[in-house]
Amino acid sequence: MQKSRSQRIDLAMRLVEEAGRISRDYFEDRGLSVQTKDDGTPVTDADRLIETVFRDAVATEFAGDCFTGEEFPDIQGDSGYRWIVDPIDGTKSFVHGVPLYANLIALQEGDEIVFGVINLPSAGTVVHAERGGGCWHNGVRARVSDRPGLDGAYVMATWLEDWRPEVIDDLHGRGVVLRTWGDAFGYAMVACGRADAVVDYTAQPFDLAPMPVIIEEAGGVFTSLDGRTVIDARNGMASNGLLHDQLLATVAPQEQRIRQ
Repeated sequence: MQKSRSQRIDLAMRLVEEAGRISRDYFEDRGLSVQTKDDGTPVTDADRLIETVFRDAVATEFAGDCFTGEEFPDIQGDSGYRWIVDPIDGTKSFVHGVPLYANLIALQEGDEIVFGVINLPSAGTVVHAERGGGCWHNGVRARVSDRPGLDGAYVMATWLEDWRPEVIDDLHGRGVVLRTWGDAFGYAMVACGRADAVVDYTAQPFDLAPMPVIIEEAGGVFTSLDGRTVIDARNGMASNGLLHDQLLATVAPQEQRIRQ
Protein backbone atom coordinates (compact mmCIF):
# COMPACT_ATOMS: atom_id res chain seq x y z
CA MET A 1 0.00 0.00 0.00
CA GLN A 2 1.30 3.45 -0.91
CA LYS A 3 2.35 5.47 2.10
CA SER A 4 0.29 8.60 2.68
CA ARG A 5 0.87 12.30 3.09
CA SER A 6 0.02 12.05 6.78
CA GLN A 7 2.79 9.51 7.33
CA ARG A 8 5.27 11.87 5.71
CA ILE A 9 4.07 14.75 7.89
CA ASP A 10 4.50 12.58 10.98
CA LEU A 11 8.08 11.94 9.90
CA ALA A 12 8.68 15.65 9.23
CA MET A 13 7.56 16.56 12.74
CA ARG A 14 9.82 13.91 14.26
CA LEU A 15 12.71 15.14 12.14
CA VAL A 16 12.41 18.78 13.18
CA GLU A 17 12.35 17.68 16.81
CA GLU A 18 15.60 15.79 16.25
CA ALA A 19 17.03 18.73 14.26
CA GLY A 20 16.16 21.02 17.15
CA ARG A 21 18.05 18.83 19.59
CA ILE A 22 21.13 18.66 17.36
CA SER A 23 21.18 22.36 16.53
CA ARG A 24 20.70 23.39 20.18
CA ASP A 25 23.64 21.22 21.20
CA TYR A 26 25.87 22.87 18.59
CA PHE A 27 24.44 26.34 19.34
CA GLU A 28 25.26 26.06 23.03
CA ASP A 29 28.77 24.79 22.28
CA ARG A 30 30.51 27.96 21.19
CA GLY A 31 33.46 26.00 19.75
CA LEU A 32 31.45 25.68 16.53
CA SER A 33 33.51 25.20 13.35
CA VAL A 34 32.41 27.48 10.50
CA GLN A 35 33.38 27.15 6.82
CA THR A 36 32.59 29.40 3.87
CA LYS A 37 30.88 27.93 0.81
CA ASP A 38 31.62 28.92 -2.78
CA ASP A 39 28.75 31.43 -2.73
CA GLY A 40 30.23 33.19 0.32
CA THR A 41 27.65 31.94 2.80
CA PRO A 42 28.62 30.13 6.02
CA VAL A 43 28.08 26.44 6.71
CA THR A 44 28.71 24.42 9.85
CA ASP A 45 29.00 20.76 10.81
CA ALA A 46 25.50 21.15 12.29
CA ASP A 47 24.03 22.09 8.88
CA ARG A 48 25.54 19.03 7.23
CA LEU A 49 24.72 16.63 10.05
CA ILE A 50 21.06 17.68 10.23
CA GLU A 51 20.57 17.43 6.49
CA THR A 52 22.20 13.99 6.51
CA VAL A 53 19.79 12.88 9.26
CA PHE A 54 16.88 14.17 7.15
CA ARG A 55 18.09 12.46 3.98
CA ASP A 56 18.77 9.13 5.67
CA ALA A 57 15.35 9.04 7.33
CA VAL A 58 13.48 9.91 4.13
CA ALA A 59 15.49 7.36 2.13
CA THR A 60 14.66 4.69 4.71
CA GLU A 61 10.93 5.39 5.08
CA PHE A 62 10.05 6.85 1.65
CA ALA A 63 12.62 5.54 -0.80
CA GLY A 64 10.80 6.86 -3.87
CA ASP A 65 10.60 10.48 -2.71
CA CYS A 66 12.61 13.31 -4.25
CA PHE A 67 14.78 15.37 -1.91
CA THR A 68 16.14 18.91 -2.25
CA GLY A 69 18.38 20.40 0.43
CA GLU A 70 20.78 23.26 0.82
CA GLU A 71 23.97 21.32 1.47
CA PHE A 72 23.99 18.30 -0.88
CA PRO A 73 22.85 17.44 -4.44
CA ASP A 74 19.21 16.68 -5.22
CA ILE A 75 17.85 13.15 -5.08
CA GLN A 76 15.26 12.21 -7.70
CA GLY A 77 12.35 9.83 -7.15
CA ASP A 78 9.10 8.66 -8.69
CA SER A 79 6.58 8.82 -5.82
CA GLY A 80 5.23 12.28 -6.65
CA TYR A 81 6.54 13.73 -3.38
CA ARG A 82 9.51 16.04 -2.84
CA TRP A 83 11.09 17.09 0.45
CA ILE A 84 12.64 20.58 0.45
CA VAL A 85 14.75 21.35 3.51
CA ASP A 86 17.04 23.94 5.00
CA PRO A 87 18.77 22.27 7.95
CA ILE A 88 19.65 25.60 9.57
CA ASP A 89 18.05 28.71 8.14
CA GLY A 90 19.80 31.80 9.46
CA THR A 91 23.25 30.27 9.80
CA LYS A 92 24.78 33.72 10.34
CA SER A 93 22.54 34.17 13.37
CA PHE A 94 23.34 30.63 14.50
CA VAL A 95 27.11 31.06 14.45
CA HIS A 96 26.93 34.42 16.25
CA GLY A 97 24.82 33.18 19.14
CA VAL A 98 21.52 34.75 18.02
CA PRO A 99 18.67 32.32 18.87
CA LEU A 100 16.54 33.13 15.79
CA TYR A 101 17.83 30.37 13.49
CA ALA A 102 15.40 27.68 12.27
CA ASN A 103 15.08 24.18 10.88
CA LEU A 104 12.84 24.15 7.79
CA ILE A 105 10.98 21.31 6.08
CA ALA A 106 8.47 21.54 3.24
CA LEU A 107 6.64 18.67 1.57
CA GLN A 108 5.66 19.05 -2.07
CA GLU A 109 2.99 16.77 -3.55
CA GLY A 110 2.93 17.01 -7.32
CA ASP A 111 3.37 20.72 -8.02
CA GLU A 112 1.95 21.96 -4.70
CA ILE A 113 3.56 22.58 -1.32
CA VAL A 114 1.15 20.77 1.00
CA PHE A 115 3.00 20.99 4.31
CA GLY A 116 5.58 23.25 5.92
CA VAL A 117 7.22 23.60 9.32
CA ILE A 118 9.40 26.30 10.86
CA ASN A 119 11.19 25.05 13.97
CA LEU A 120 13.00 27.69 16.07
CA PRO A 121 14.73 25.48 18.66
CA SER A 122 16.37 28.15 20.79
CA ALA A 123 13.24 30.33 20.71
CA GLY A 124 10.94 27.49 21.78
CA THR A 125 8.72 27.98 18.73
CA VAL A 126 7.28 25.56 16.18
CA VAL A 127 4.96 26.85 13.44
CA HIS A 128 3.52 24.34 10.98
CA ALA A 129 0.68 23.98 8.52
CA GLU A 130 -0.89 21.40 6.25
CA ARG A 131 -2.91 22.47 3.22
CA GLY A 132 -6.53 22.64 4.37
CA GLY A 133 -5.63 21.98 8.01
CA GLY A 134 -4.83 25.43 9.35
CA CYS A 135 -1.64 26.89 10.78
CA TRP A 136 -0.47 26.02 14.28
CA HIS A 137 1.96 27.66 16.71
CA ASN A 138 3.06 25.36 19.53
CA GLY A 139 -0.23 23.51 19.26
CA VAL A 140 -2.44 26.63 19.17
CA ARG A 141 -4.18 27.86 16.01
CA ALA A 142 -2.22 30.74 14.47
CA ARG A 143 -3.69 33.69 12.59
CA VAL A 144 -2.21 36.69 10.80
CA SER A 145 -2.83 40.23 12.05
CA ASP A 146 -5.79 42.37 11.02
CA ARG A 147 -3.89 45.59 10.39
CA PRO A 148 -5.49 47.13 7.27
CA GLY A 149 -2.69 49.41 6.04
CA LEU A 150 0.93 50.45 6.30
CA ASP A 151 0.58 53.05 9.06
CA GLY A 152 1.92 51.36 12.19
CA ALA A 153 2.68 48.10 10.37
CA TYR A 154 5.65 46.04 11.51
CA VAL A 155 7.59 44.91 8.43
CA MET A 156 10.43 42.42 8.83
CA ALA A 157 13.64 42.23 6.76
CA THR A 158 16.44 39.69 6.93
CA TRP A 159 18.98 42.45 6.33
CA LEU A 160 19.01 45.93 4.81
CA GLU A 161 22.02 45.66 2.49
CA ASP A 162 19.78 44.85 -0.48
CA TRP A 163 17.11 47.47 0.31
CA ARG A 164 17.12 50.70 -1.70
CA PRO A 165 17.42 53.73 0.62
CA GLU A 166 14.44 55.42 -1.05
CA VAL A 167 12.23 52.41 -0.24
CA ILE A 168 13.23 52.59 3.43
CA ASP A 169 12.53 56.32 3.47
CA ASP A 170 9.16 55.80 1.78
CA LEU A 171 8.10 53.17 4.29
CA HIS A 172 9.20 55.28 7.23
CA GLY A 173 7.20 58.15 5.76
CA ARG A 174 4.11 55.91 5.70
CA GLY A 175 4.48 55.04 9.38
CA VAL A 176 5.99 51.57 8.88
CA VAL A 177 8.14 50.12 11.66
CA LEU A 178 10.98 48.29 9.89
CA ARG A 179 12.87 45.63 11.84
CA THR A 180 15.52 43.09 10.85
CA TRP A 181 13.96 40.08 12.59
CA GLY A 182 14.25 38.17 9.37
CA ASP A 183 14.95 34.76 7.90
CA ALA A 184 12.32 32.18 8.84
CA PHE A 185 11.68 33.93 12.15
CA GLY A 186 10.12 36.84 10.28
CA TYR A 187 7.68 34.51 8.50
CA ALA A 188 6.77 32.86 11.80
CA MET A 189 6.07 36.32 13.24
CA VAL A 190 3.71 37.10 10.35
CA ALA A 191 1.90 33.75 10.60
CA CYS A 192 1.33 34.30 14.31
CA GLY A 193 0.09 37.88 13.90
CA ARG A 194 3.07 39.41 15.72
CA ALA A 195 4.29 41.20 12.60
CA ASP A 196 2.35 42.35 9.59
CA ALA A 197 4.74 41.52 6.73
CA VAL A 198 8.20 40.25 5.85
CA VAL A 199 10.17 41.08 2.70
CA ASP A 200 13.02 38.96 1.31
CA TYR A 201 14.93 40.53 -1.56
CA THR A 202 17.40 37.62 -1.63
CA ALA A 203 16.30 34.05 -0.93
CA GLN A 204 16.65 30.50 -2.22
CA PRO A 205 13.84 27.97 -2.75
CA PHE A 206 14.78 26.01 0.37
CA ASP A 207 14.53 29.26 2.41
CA LEU A 208 11.00 29.86 1.16
CA ALA A 209 9.48 26.42 0.54
CA PRO A 210 7.45 26.11 3.79
CA MET A 211 6.18 29.68 3.65
CA PRO A 212 3.29 29.60 1.14
CA VAL A 213 1.32 26.93 3.00
CA ILE A 214 2.15 28.33 6.45
CA ILE A 215 1.21 31.90 5.59
CA GLU A 216 -1.88 31.01 3.56
CA GLU A 217 -3.23 28.61 6.19
CA ALA A 218 -2.79 31.43 8.74
CA GLY A 219 -4.97 33.64 6.53
CA GLY A 220 -2.23 35.65 4.85
CA VAL A 221 -0.65 35.97 1.41
CA PHE A 222 2.75 34.85 0.14
CA THR A 223 4.14 35.92 -3.24
CA SER A 224 7.36 36.71 -5.02
CA LEU A 225 8.09 40.39 -5.61
CA ASP A 226 6.46 40.17 -9.03
CA GLY A 227 3.23 38.90 -7.48
CA ARG A 228 3.47 35.17 -8.24
CA THR A 229 2.96 32.38 -5.70
CA VAL A 230 6.28 30.67 -6.37
CA ILE A 231 9.33 29.77 -4.29
CA ASP A 232 11.95 29.91 -7.06
CA ALA A 233 11.96 33.64 -7.88
CA ARG A 234 14.91 34.18 -5.49
CA ASN A 235 12.83 36.61 -3.45
CA GLY A 236 9.61 36.55 -1.47
CA MET A 237 7.14 38.48 0.60
CA ALA A 238 4.49 37.45 3.11
CA SER A 239 1.84 39.57 4.77
CA ASN A 240 -1.52 39.49 6.49
CA GLY A 241 -3.03 39.96 3.02
CA LEU A 242 -4.82 43.22 3.84
CA LEU A 243 -1.77 45.38 3.12
CA HIS A 244 -0.04 43.05 0.66
CA ASP A 245 -0.62 44.91 -2.59
CA GLN A 246 0.08 48.30 -1.02
CA LEU A 247 3.39 47.11 0.41
CA LEU A 248 4.33 45.18 -2.72
CA ALA A 249 3.83 48.29 -4.86
CA THR A 250 6.34 50.07 -2.61
CA VAL A 251 9.04 47.45 -2.12
CA ALA A 252 9.09 45.67 -5.50
CA PRO A 253 11.80 46.75 -7.95
CA GLN A 254 10.36 48.61 -10.94
CA GLU A 255 10.96 45.66 -13.26
CA GLN A 256 9.08 43.34 -10.88
CA ARG A 257 5.93 45.34 -10.18
CA ILE A 258 2.96 43.11 -9.38
CA ARG A 259 1.57 41.44 -12.48
CA GLN A 260 -2.02 42.20 -13.32
